[in-house]
Amino acid sequence: MQHNSEHNYIEEDEIDLKELFSTIWNNKFKIIFFTFIITSLTIVYTLSIPNSYKSSTSLVPQTQAKPSLGGLGALAGMAGIDLGGGGNLDAVTSFNTIFNDFSFQKKIIQQYNLTQRLIPNEENLVFALGYNGIYKMLHKDNQDIKIKAEDEIIFDTYKELLTMISISSDKKSGIINLSVESTDRFLAKELVDIYLVELTTQLRKIEMQNVEDQLEYYNQELDKTDDLSMKDQLSQLASGLVQKKVLSRANKLYNVNQITKAQVAYIKDKSKPKRGLIVIVAFITSIILGIFMVFFIEFLSKKEE
Repeated sequence: MQHNSEHNYIEEDEIDLKELFSTIWNNKFKIIFFTFIITSLTIVYTLSIPNSYKSSTSLVPQTQAKPSLGGLGALAGMAGIDLGGGGNLDAVTSFNTIFNDFSFQKKIIQQYNLTQRLIPNEENLVFALGYNGIYKMLHKDNQDIKIKAEDEIIFDTYKELLTMISISSDKKSGIINLSVESTDRFLAKELVDIYLVELTTQLRKIEMQNVEDQLEYYNQELDKTDDLSMKDQLSQLASGLVQKKVLSRANKLYNVNQITKAQVAYIKDKSKPKRGLIVIVAFITSIILGIFMVFFIEFLSKKEE
């Protein structure tokens, strides 16, 4: 009895598989048609996307000798003072913190008119097969676009810049990479140059303001105290801060040295889109969806019967 029941189960499974393949075969033209439509739409979509390009610059944190202060190095450290040539924070952390600050970005956006400059310039866009007709058709000027407030426009530009620009570092080598990805390869290089200067300038401004505040405090303490030993120690601490101010002006870029400069990407060196991969994924997915759709329709028809 047990052997017969197992045999029946096997037969039922074989019948089910035959039915499945039979359903697919009987509806093969529907599946092919569905796959053709989806794949064709995907090809049209990929042709409408302009190429994106990356431009980047490589930086290395500056390593400058600290001024000779004898035993005052430990005292300065206890007071939370860095008397070396570099900044108090890791360069990447500092740059990312400044970059994500909306007030800093707002100033840059307004200063360089980035809202207008981020609008794609069709003359600088590169398309597959050199055909931009689909792009033009899909990006016609819409006269009914709602007029946004200035703050909203700036915020939208700020969010777009966050997706375009990245600041990262290699943990082993310590090299910092500032890169921009854009459909306009000329704009990508230009943005790298802008943000490299502005980020280092802002970091210098912040840290030099801290140095000025500390110097002011030590000068006040020097005026108050009559202890010669204390006066000597405070004078040396103040001297270390003055040296830091001088060292900060030694290079055009604060806290970093530029190893490689940003270049306009070669026209064939696109970063995305991967059109071939997109079409292949769409093709395979459409076949799976087509088969599922056929089974679902078959299930509904049997249920009605």
